[in-house]
Amino acid sequence: MNQEFRDCLKRRKIVAFPNGKKLVKKELRSAMTDLDNARFGLIHNKYKWPTIQGYYSMYHTSRALLFSQNYREKSHYCLYVAMKALYVENRILDQDIVEAFYNAMILRENADYKSSFSKSGAILVLKKAAEFLKVAKDIL
Repeated sequence: MNQEFRDCLKRRKIVAFPNGKKLVKKELRSAMTDLDNARFGLIHNKYKWPTIQGYYSMYHTSRALLFSQNYREKSHYCLYVAMKALYVENRILDQDIVEAFYNAMILRENADYKSSFSKSGAILVLKKAAEFLKVAKDIL
């Protein structure tokens, strides 16, 4: 377990969540709904909300994975840290997909808080969100 993950635990940004496994399917459904809504927006040449919804698809996918380990996040960043510690370090997920989640987090923040977004960013987030969801379903 890496130091950054231990820090998230110590600061209670990642906490034990014994009922997590019961919520895995709900999180996967949320991930799929967000991905579908993002695709709909992209088809209609909208880029801000598909970027945000694509990120949230990845967020819910990550939560499903975290819940399956009986943890819960209280920080988006610590959710990313947990994905690295629990899945990348244990060679269950590739580093690339977890880094795509982090990049989507940045693109979401830029779209949401700075109104900075692009077609290419939205397309990239949606592509990676679909890949992440498929991989997570295979794992779970």
